[in-house]
Amino acid sequence: MNHSLFISHGGGPLPLLAEPSHTGMCDALAKLATQIPKPQLVIVISAHWLSQEGVAINTQQQPNLLYDYYGFDRAAYDIAYPCTGHTRVANYLAGYLQHQGIPTLIEQQRGLDHGVFVPLKLMYPDADVPCVQISLHGGLDERFHVELGQHLANAVADLDNVLLLGSGFTFHNMAAFKKGPIDDTQGYNRQFEDWLIHTLHAPMSEKQRQQQLIAWRTAPGALYCQPTSEHLLPLHCAYGAARCRPDTHISTEIMGWKASFLLWQLEA
Repeated sequence: MNHSLFISHGGGPLPLLAEPSHTGMCDALAKLATQIPKPQLVIVISAHWLSQEGVAINTQQQPNLLYDYYGFDRAAYDIAYPCTGHTRVANYLAGYLQHQGIPTLIEQQRGLDHGVFVPLKLMYPDADVPCVQISLHGGLDERFHVELGQHLANAVADLDNVLLLGSGFTFHNMAAFKKGPIDDTQGYNRQFEDWLIHTLHAPMSEKQRQQQLIAWRTAPGALYCQPTSEHLLPLHCAYGAARCRPDTHISTEIMGWKASFLLWQLEA
């Protein structure tokens, strides 16, 4: 049985540095890791990798880490997560997406960014689950990323115990992170979270649900919570893999802001 999961991955390396405002996030990931069998493979779409030419796939068998953050203590740059890649499956996915008409690039140099190694180190600390990272398309089109999630789910349908992980953040406003939450801005945060959870859980056709997610910018508080879309698009991918209401929703606070985690069991 395969699963699709969307997570809010927090602020850079802070979840791994025992930063108190990330306790809820760490608890949510620990809980989710117990709700599904340990996967044989994780395929991650992270908000922190955009490819302008198409969808890029990391095919390395021994990927390094990319410390794509700055201004932290030395410990943030000593983090290790020596998981393997899965070259055979990565190349298969590249061919599958190409066959679907999606321009696909092979990446053999880039390390796994913090949207990958931070949550995986929390969920699977032994680094014993192979990981393949896939980029967002730099065009940032919502419909494309819903369809990308569907293609990935179809591609691995014959494999067992694969986790498709969309790693983003349901609140991502860098200026707001620096200022901290205040009453008005927390209201925007609550409004958008309420809209998002209602949209994902309310009884409606999946065509309607997809259309609402594609039109997320019209939701209350949306443009304050997501001035740019790259941290929400992994949710479009995770939803696209399942195309139904989530089986599990966890709401918590990260750095004082409400954030969501969503899990789907994929049909065999």
